[in-house]
Amino acid sequence: MKARLFESTLRTEGAAVIIDLHGDINAFAEEGLNSAYKNAASQGESNILLNFGGVDYINSTGLALIVGLLTQARKSSLHLKAFGLSDHYLEIFRTTRLDDFMAIFPDERSALANTNGSSDE
Repeated sequence: MKARLFESTLRTEGAAVIIDLHGDINAFAEEGLNSAYKNAASQGESNILLNFGGVDYINSTGLALIVGLLTQARKSSLHLKAFGLSDHYLEIFRTTRLDDFMAIFPDERSALANTNGSSDE
């Protein structure tokens, strides 16, 4: 499998900023992922949703980057949530217990319906 470079786009939907993630989340994604998060956090919304629908691969470094975003969000009292994870990565998020600290939804609609401030459910 050929690696795909990481890319992201931001959009605002209701009370949330959505970061649409594309490509591989690994060490090469660090600058782009952190930049996307900082741009999303500066939008003034308390909910940041990570859309993993376009992500092909996440390695252990990529998971550490996501944990770093979660840490930044918690320090800033922002709610970081995720949706669009494949079954494989959903299982990894459960195994690593990331889902204990970040609400995970099956799709954008359900994630947006839960932008009332809770980061855990």
